[in-house]
Amino acid sequence: MDKTIRLVQNIGKLLGKYPNIFLEGLFGTLWISAVVVLAGTVLGLLVATMRMSKAKILNRISDIYIEVLRGTPILLQLYFFYFAMPDNIPEAASIIIALVVNASAYISEIIRAGIGAVDKGQWEAAKSLGLSPKNTMFRVILPQATKNILPALCNEFITTIKGTSLASVFFVGELMTSFKTAQSATFLALESLIIVGIIYFVLNFVLSRLLRVLERRLAVSD
Repeated sequence: MDKTIRLVQNIGKLLGKYPNIFLEGLFGTLWISAVVVLAGTVLGLLVATMRMSKAKILNRISDIYIEVLRGTPILLQLYFFYFAMPDNIPEAASIIIALVVNASAYISEIIRAGIGAVDKGQWEAAKSLGLSPKNTMFRVILPQATKNILPALCNEFITTIKGTSLASVFFVGELMTSFKTAQSATFLALESLIIVGIIYFVLNFVLSRLLRVLERRLAVSD
């Protein structure tokens, strides 16, 4: 009982004395996750387009790209980019690029599945109207596929928030880095870890509930 009381007191002291450490970590996690998902979506769209292309060489390249990234640990990929990127690129940028590349492999499959769910008659209708394949994709198919893609993309954002914790190995400045900073300053490892864990849980809980609301509204609009 005394140990529990002391634990709670130490958590209160940590939050009272070092709130900025955890707030900076929260902000770092959110902006890194947003950058990763946005940039990963752009790159994922390119990879998905390659995979759906009629050119076999593009299909093969995209297949290898996806299989390698989905078949190797993300921590290995972070280390690879950390050591492989040119020296003039900041270490934090190298880690973010690695996260973007990793996310793009998963997002490309989300996009491909979303596009595949669009009725094939839409392609035929656009072709009969004389639209080019490019215009068909961006003006007809993608707007309709967005309803299928958006919920999964939001879920990927939640997954990315948790995945950024691995970047703490390189002290990028997200929540797990905040844990390490607070632990080093106070030697209160368990208390720092509990605070970070609560922040992660609350953040992902809120986002999951918002995602459910989005899914219901999209279902109603259908």
